[in-house]
Formats: sequence, C-alpha cells, structure tokens
Amino acid sequence: MNAYRLKPLRYPWPLAVFATGLIFAGFLHHLAPLPLGGTDAWGLRFTGLIIFLAATLLDIWAMKTLADHHTPFWDTGCAKRLVTTGPFQLTRNPIYLGYTLAAIGLALLADNGWMVAAAIVAAASTSYLVIRCEERHLLARFGIEYESYLRRTRRWI
Repeated sequence: MNAYRLKPLRYPWPLAVFATGLIFAGFLHHLAPLPLGGTDAWGLRFTGLIIFLAATLLDIWAMKTLADHHTPFWDTGCAKRLVTTGPFQLTRNPIYLGYTLAAIGLALLADNGWMVAAAIVAAASTSYLVIRCEERHLLARFGIEYESYLRRTRRWI
C-alpha cells in the first residue's frame, strides 16, 4: 500500500466530536441538571479554569511544534515528518489530550457533570475512531521509526 495515499482521516473528527459532546451535555444539563457537587463552588471553578488554561497551553505547544516541523494539524493530509519532540515526547496525542482536559475544565467551570461524561465518551471515541486510523497512517508512512516511537511514548499519558 502506498503510504502517501493512506491518509489519516477524511474529516477533522476529534474537534467535532468534542464540540458536539459538550453542546449536547449543555442541553442535557439544562433539562436535567447534574451538578458536580461540593460546597466550594469557587474552588471548583478555579480548578476548572486552571485545567482549561493548561489544556489550551498544551494544545498551542503541540500545534506550534507541528508547525515548526512543517507538519499539518488542521487538514487531513499525509504527515510530512514524524514529530517526537516537545509535547510529543510525553504523549503521542497531546492535542487530543488537550481537548479532553479542556472539556473537563469547562465541566468544572460550568459545574456540569454531563460534560465530564461527554469528555470521557469523546476521548474514547477519538481513541477508537481517530487515533487507530492515524496510527496506521503513521506506521505505513514511517515504519520502524514510528514503531520505536510507539514503544517509548504512551498514547495518552
């Protein structure tokens, strides 16, 4: 199989999956509130803000690292280089990890338990539907170099 023809995805699913899940969770919370509980609402929101900001910084760092290596992150084209530096030394999917943490941070900010559930479902869906496809693409494209990266770097954290 020609690795240049094997594209990771046809559409940018992960962002759509997370956004749809959070919107749906917002509607659910409006219909049947599921607060996260706790008596310290201020502390809950502050923790959510810190998590959301950390997630945003992780995503920016990962996207900048990809851009520095002339590798696409918004489109669905073939990977030009295998990036293993920056946040990619810590996790193979820092952008998706950032999305998940951002969703959890938003859940805490909104005191919305449905958003936590949506974040978990979106992360599982991304892992099953997206990451596996991307991993096949990268394996076909980079071979043994990617296999070595798989052995030394975790998929999530």
